[in-house]
Amino acid sequence: MSKLPYLLILLTLLIHGCTPSGNEQKEQSAAADTVTQFVKTEIHHARGFGIRYFKDFKLVSIINPFGGQGDTLQYILQRKGAVTPADYSHAQRIEIPVKSLAAMSSMHIGLLGFLDAENVLTGLGSLQYVYSPKVIELIKAGKIAEVGRDQGLNDEKVIEMRPDLVMTVGNPGGKMDHYRTLREAGIPVMINSEWVEQTPLARAEWVKLMAALLDKEGLVNKKFAQVETEYERLSTLARKATKKPTVLSGMNTKDAWFMPAGNSYMARFFNDAGADYHWHDSPATGSLPLSFEAVYPFALQAEYWLNVGFDSRDTRRSIIAQDPRYADFKATQTGRVYSYNRLISDQGSNDFFESGSVNPHTVLADMIRIFHPDLLPDHQLVYYKQLPQ
Repeated sequence: MSKLPYLLILLTLLIHGCTPSGNEQKEQSAAADTVTQFVKTEIHHARGFGIRYFKDFKLVSIINPFGGQGDTLQYILQRKGAVTPADYSHAQRIEIPVKSLAAMSSMHIGLLGFLDAENVLTGLGSLQYVYSPKVIELIKAGKIAEVGRDQGLNDEKVIEMRPDLVMTVGNPGGKMDHYRTLREAGIPVMINSEWVEQTPLARAEWVKLMAALLDKEGLVNKKFAQVETEYERLSTLARKATKKPTVLSGMNTKDAWFMPAGNSYMARFFNDAGADYHWHDSPATGSLPLSFEAVYPFALQAEYWLNVGFDSRDTRRSIIAQDPRYADFKATQTGRVYSYNRLISDQGSNDFFESGSVNPHTVLADMIRIFHPDLLPDHQLVYYKQLPQ
């Protein structure tokens, strides 16, 4: 047998062996579709969602929206008049740009505020827990209605309002079936699970999801890049500190002291701010339910105590009144006790959970100023404050 026929047969086998299946071809064709009418944004930190851009639609995927349980949810984002792609008939369709939004979480207010888009908000799960002055003014003007949330969601009220979208919060016990009535009425419901993210930049990057809904990718690309740059600059600065002070977080409750786990959002803040956090090696991502007795030996020696109390009127004296053992802590005795309650509204709403979520560089600057005042001597605390005697 001559070499030429043999080579031809071998080449044919290689070609057929490398030919993708029908599904693979579809995926490759879709991925190769780089021609789009939209400005694109890219996700670098968040793991809970993704955005892909096609000629006349955006495909949003919310991954494990219920804290690691459930299938990925998909949404087709299209402008008015566009034909829904047949390959994604299972996905909810959302007409963009979204002009009216009912939000279930105060964090969603932070996303809108980052994009200067508070006027899009027409409904809130609760009107009580709002810090944003702009949103409070809209509430006073009667432009935002309270719609309830979770089991208390007023379906009839939402259907009467007919917002372009309802944005709710993913939680381990949640199910999309709860929103079947709204979906059957033609009102799409999107799950926002930013809380599952383990790093400050990842959690903040959910603002890009809101930008995709509002067709504000150009704005978010510019503003979020500034947040990234500043956060990375500050964390690099903190790494130069020669000493890492020890830090304790939170307070004991009736049942347990819920300490941030080693791979949690708050533990990452401590690390990036140049602090020594005792539980940083814990592999968990949420909170560690510890007894007071388990925390006490370390708490006695911790140089700083952060995230203490929620009330803006809290003092070291009022904290000790809750448990006299707090008086034994080194941080209590030296006055190095801080809480993220500097920005609290008259109704008790905390801006740390609104704008703080999308401004992690400012939160990080606060922590560095606390742990290493010599590194940021001119920074004035924004979200944190030192508890008075």
